[in-house]
Formats: sequence, C-alpha cells, structure tokens
Amino acid sequence: MDAEFRDWAGARLPALLRYAHLLTGDPHRAEDVVQTALTRTLLAWSRVHRKDDPEGYVRRTILRLVINDQRRSWREHLTASPPEPPPPRPAEPEERWAMRAALATLPPRQRAVLVLRYYEDMSEVQIAEALGCSPGTVKSQASKALAKLRVHPNVTEVTR
Repeated sequence: MDAEFRDWAGARLPALLRYAHLLTGDPHRAEDVVQTALTRTLLAWSRVHRKDDPEGYVRRTILRLVINDQRRSWREHLTASPPEPPPPRPAEPEERWAMRAALATLPPRQRAVLVLRYYEDMSEVQIAEALGCSPGTVKSQASKALAKLRVHPNVTEVTR
C-alpha cells in the first residue's frame, strides 16, 4: 500500500466516518461505505492524488455508494435484535442524537441534500452536481426535508 495514501486515509478517517454516518444513519453501514470508498480511492490513488483533491473524490464516492445502495431492492434487512450489543458510544449532547434520529427518518436523497448543505456547507449548484440532478430538485428536496424535520417530535430547532 502506498505510504502517502495510508497517512492521508489515517488522518481523514474520523471525518469520513462522521460524514458517512450522517448520510446513512447507521454507524455500521457508514464503516462499510467508507471502507469501500477508500478501497476504490487506493486503486485510483495515482490519478486522484495528481488532481490534488483526494478528499472530494472520496466524499463523492461515499455519496454515490449510499444513494446507489438505497436503490437496490434486494438489500439486506436488519433484524430487530442484533446478535451482539453495539459497542458503547461516546456521550454526545442530546440535540445531536435527536437530529441524527430525525435525519434517519428522511428518505436518502432528502437526507443527502441536508447533509451536503448544512454539514458540508455546499451550495445548491454543488449539491446538484454531486447528486446528478437540477438545482431546482435540490431546493424542493431541501424544502420537503426541512418541513419534515420541523414537525419531528425530538427536534427543537431547524434552520429556516
């Protein structure tokens, strides 16, 4: 493995996992998506590194993997009781957990639009490029998502 890639991936892994977790709503799926994205990045590292934007490449790959995974109808379904208890998570403020829970109730595209807009601070045009849709679709998906979050019982404040 390329030492430069290993150093870069090691430094960026926590941020990439947070990003994927926000998109998927599931820490285990997030780990799988990040692993797949990093594998694809390693295979294309010489090309990606030359363009001097490995972060953008990996984040676009993660986003595409999450959206494509939602399109598959033969997906694996989680059971009500996992075979082992999940590992303990570090304590976070209740508002973050409430927002994550609320985000998890949204359809994948609406969730992606909100994560890209408010977590990644991307413009509507940039989001449209990343999702392969029009800026108008981004606006309507954001509007619908925010409307759903405003009526969610555990969310106290949503950006207007």
